[in-house]
Amino acid sequence: MIEPVNQEFSTAAKRTPEEFKFVKLRCDGGVARMTLNRPEHNLLNEAMLREMADGIDYAGERGDIKLIVLDSACKVFCGGIDIGEYTSQRVFQMLDAFHATFAGMLELGKPVICVVNGPAIGGGAELAAFGDLVVATPKARFAQPEISIGVFPPLASTILPFLVGPKTALELVLTGEPVTAERALELGMVNRLVPEAQLEKTVADLVNRINSHSGPVLTMAKKAILGGMGMSLRDGLKHSMNIFLNELYRLEDSQEGLRALVEKRKPNWKNR
Repeated sequence: MIEPVNQEFSTAAKRTPEEFKFVKLRCDGGVARMTLNRPEHNLLNEAMLREMADGIDYAGERGDIKLIVLDSACKVFCGGIDIGEYTSQRVFQMLDAFHATFAGMLELGKPVICVVNGPAIGGGAELAAFGDLVVATPKARFAQPEISIGVFPPLASTILPFLVGPKTALELVLTGEPVTAERALELGMVNRLVPEAQLEKTVADLVNRINSHSGPVLTMAKKAILGGMGMSLRDGLKHSMNIFLNELYRLEDSQEGLRALVEKRKPNWKNR
């Protein structure tokens, strides 16, 4: 019989990045780099998921951080959920931690760049899907094989229709077949596909480009795009214009950007 969630565990105190065991979090120059590091396949257990959720919250709360880069220290980006976590005694706690991580990614206002240089399987593919931008190499492949063990991927089933359309989402979930990096690029699951030798430079260039903009404006742009998904075009336009008129124009940076344009100089962002 499946036991209910242990409420005491679910409300456990957040850990600081220095206490993390399976995730490395480094913050520097406006960028938080979160590196998955549970050799050899970055299999997600409850402890690792809690660290990821706490790391996302930590980066989200820091005013000096503009974006998050999620990558891997292993040859595998992420092999999905550790099968040991699927026991009836642990499944609720694991799913609670799993939900906390992905809810954090979804609610985080700051852009998340996923760097995939190896297989992203199951929950690992879902991690990439929830990233705002994905940079991959030909070593990457994406798969949702859950159907083969008698379950379906709840997060992928929700996000994939938005990314690739319902028919392709059904194909990926119902067959469980892996998708190559090349096909992932064609489907829109990957933004940039580059040779491994160019990966570091490509990510650095993309990070620097995004990091050169105003942090609050980046957050509002993401909110306008993702918040309008699922709305009618009319409601989506209202949503975007509300952010533009009632939030964006209260920022010092929006005024600075206009002044800099008129004065033909680079803007000096205050990030407020």
